[in-house]
Amino acid sequence: MKSLERILVLDLTHMLSGPYGAMLLTDLGARTIKVEPPGKGEGTRQLLASSPSYSKQGMGAYYLTLNRNKESVCIDLKSEAGRAVFYDLVRKADVVIDNFSAGVPARLGIDHAALSVINPRIVTCSVTGFGETGPHTDRPAFDQVVQGMGGGMSITGYEGGEPLRAGIPIGDLGGGVFGALGILAALLAREHTGVGQHVDISMLDVQISLLNYMATMYLMSGDIPEPLGNGHFVHVPYNSFKTRTGYIIIACIGDAFFEKLLEVIPREELRQERYRTQPGRFPDRALINAIVQETLLTDTAENWLAKLRAARIPCAPVNNLAQALNDSQILARDMVVDVALPSGETVKMPGNPVKLSDDDKQDFRAPPLLGEHTDAVLAELLGYGPERVASLRGQGVIQ
Repeated sequence: MKSLERILVLDLTHMLSGPYGAMLLTDLGARTIKVEPPGKGEGTRQLLASSPSYSKQGMGAYYLTLNRNKESVCIDLKSEAGRAVFYDLVRKADVVIDNFSAGVPARLGIDHAALSVINPRIVTCSVTGFGETGPHTDRPAFDQVVQGMGGGMSITGYEGGEPLRAGIPIGDLGGGVFGALGILAALLAREHTGVGQHVDISMLDVQISLLNYMATMYLMSGDIPEPLGNGHFVHVPYNSFKTRTGYIIIACIGDAFFEKLLEVIPREELRQERYRTQPGRFPDRALINAIVQETLLTDTAENWLAKLRAARIPCAPVNNLAQALNDSQILARDMVVDVALPSGETVKMPGNPVKLSDDDKQDFRAPPLLGEHTDAVLAELLGYGPERVASLRGQGVIQ
């Protein structure tokens, strides 16, 4: 049995942050029903949908990845009749998740205040750029907006260079992760209280949380950190280095690892007494990094990594995506999975990183076609008969 098998999620999300959070819950076993607007459905369906390289059967990489295992029901939430159908689903559901702009759920009559009257046990979650309180709640935001405002871009990149966003959309993905975390906390609380609650996730809040100890260091000292490239503000050497065949990481966190490094890189210039401890190395970090770099250029990444691993020094290649997704450790952990499409063809995508000891199965169903499950869900969950479903369809309420 999957851990969230008995949880029913109504997924009103679009684009990336919300769908990713709902995907995490679905991967853990929740039954997730996408509630999409009639017509073209949620916006992610259109992204890359016609790309020859990044689509399958009219579904782009965004939609394929974020919506595996979900069901799709098309309901017009802007109509009174559509909201009535949605309210019937809410009576059966445990969770409603959205990433509309702040205030939209209330205007539609689908916010927690409205839904908790219908189902007091409902847990609702809204993932927005700035949250539902404060002076900027009504401002639009996407990934790079919150990356920039959250401070992380200011410490990413090389000294003196332009600020850089993270290579992956951590603003969006972070909002989704914390949305799923908040929902799980609310579901656990409901076991004790018997009632649901609302989860308010700000993508900007998440970026501030991810600053973690660096924010505390600034708040303690008042010193504003600058970009360090791939180096570290404490440990030496801790950096990426170029070899004959590519870049590798060496992470000497602590003096014991530096002593071991001297066995792999036996340069006399590094054997000074003051370098035996971090306070002695740190003032000369540029020189130490330069010596290490000069030495590493004499051999291949593969040979250096073999020596470093033999000495038990933390190290790694800087993989491109092809190398990362074909790494033996990644494959052994089922982090690349095959997801079947309606035609029987499969598409590979990242697996589920949460491994539970009582749930070792990873099975992934195809992302749903638009409105694929409308009739079945309304019949099975709500007991709507064929005539009622046909009437709703004729009115344009469902699709």
